[in-house]
Amino acid sequence: MSKYVAITACPTGIAHTFMAQEGLEQAAKELGVDMRVETQGAAGSEDKLTDAEIAAADAVIIAADKKVDLDRFVGKKVLQVSVTAAIKDAKSLIEEAEAAPVYGVPVGQAGGGRDATGEYMASIEAQKQARRGGQPAVYRHLMNGVSRMLPLVIAGGIFIALSVAIDLNGKQPLSAAFSNIGGGSAFALFVPILAAFIAESIGDRAAFAAGLVGGWIGTQGTMYGEPHASAGYIGGIIAGFLAGYVTLGLKKALPMPRSLEGVKTALLIPVFSVGIVGLLMIFVLGHPIAALMHAISAGLTSMGATGSIGLGALLGLMMAFDMGGPFNKVAYFFAVGLLPTGTPEAQMIMASVMGAGMVPPLALAFSTFIARNKYSQDERDAGKAAVILGACFITEGAIPFATRDPLRVIPSIMVGSAITGALSMMFHVTNPAPHGGVFVFPLIGHWFLFLIAILIGAVVAGLIVTALKKPIASATSPRTTVAEA
Repeated sequence: MSKYVAITACPTGIAHTFMAQEGLEQAAKELGVDMRVETQGAAGSEDKLTDAEIAAADAVIIAADKKVDLDRFVGKKVLQVSVTAAIKDAKSLIEEAEAAPVYGVPVGQAGGGRDATGEYMASIEAQKQARRGGQPAVYRHLMNGVSRMLPLVIAGGIFIALSVAIDLNGKQPLSAAFSNIGGGSAFALFVPILAAFIAESIGDRAAFAAGLVGGWIGTQGTMYGEPHASAGYIGGIIAGFLAGYVTLGLKKALPMPRSLEGVKTALLIPVFSVGIVGLLMIFVLGHPIAALMHAISAGLTSMGATGSIGLGALLGLMMAFDMGGPFNKVAYFFAVGLLPTGTPEAQMIMASVMGAGMVPPLALAFSTFIARNKYSQDERDAGKAAVILGACFITEGAIPFATRDPLRVIPSIMVGSAITGALSMMFHVTNPAPHGGVFVFPLIGHWFLFLIAILIGAVVAGLIVTALKKPIASATSPRTTVAEA
């Protein structure tokens, strides 16, 4: 029996990671091969692959949208794809893995060092990404930072919201403590952490310090002549990429004998990279990025009711379009990045994004309940889980349905999410917490209207997708619905 090992990892480590694991394991069972999957989710690595399992494997599948350490797989056939590829078509990945290139071995050679494989491996990955819709390297670097900063954003936002709920004036001791934990600590750290792990994804550990320092400088307006300004998360992203590529450049620009590589890595590169990135952030980049963030905040503050409703609809469309992908993340972190301003407009945007993100799973669950003949047993079971996922603001709960029938599902949920986003804005719902779903409803302003907006969006989307879908009996398989469209 053929043996395969795999790693699945998505940026947030909540849903895609385990959906990909399930897809690979189910496909392996159908193909009659042995499969062991290590998940790198929000809780860290689970079911970690042993050296013996890796040694015995015929091939390795890496289904990830963030950086995964491949040092364990030198000399093994490695197929590297997007995490969504394992969700959509795991069978083809298993079939193709046997013909994957050997990691760490130059093409045309039976053995050799890893240094000669960079361009070859990069070209292989680019071809596979283009064919399967995988994410480019820039996106993976960004998501490596996002996955590390997300716990700080969520925890910090919850403590800020609790502080406001306990004491609106912030003078009660526990309220002040919660405010310091959330806004004074967690929120103060998330931009530097974002920058540091973007940099590490690009330039490995040598780039971490420069990313951390660059991200921190971006949040300290006094360092670049703007005492009350911050370059915000945009500054963190720029600082991270800058630090990563500066570090890569220094590695090439400072050739040294192997005996002095330790000095280069531990002393020269960190000193030069921190200095270069720090000076650029202080004298060149900090001020214009902070001005951009200020302009965005000022524009939102002065936005009229009509513009707000339009913005809510747009954010709703983005949240539903790829359900955890790049568009979804842009909308989400746009809202999160504005939360520290503390303005009602920022909290309205956060409410609009959260409500819109809850709609897709709830809509599909509703559809499976009212039209059971249009869904397979697996989909009906997924519908039950989607209720919980949607209530918890995990948009990825709609992915199993969208992958099977994207032409009907995705437009339907986009309409529903846009309606919810617009209604949330129209109702002036405020939300000081960046995550949590129903668990943060007590902190939401006009929560009953918020619930109505979510239910309207979910019902509309559910009715649309139900009307568009055909009964299972009219198709040879639930997976043929796309072709029929």
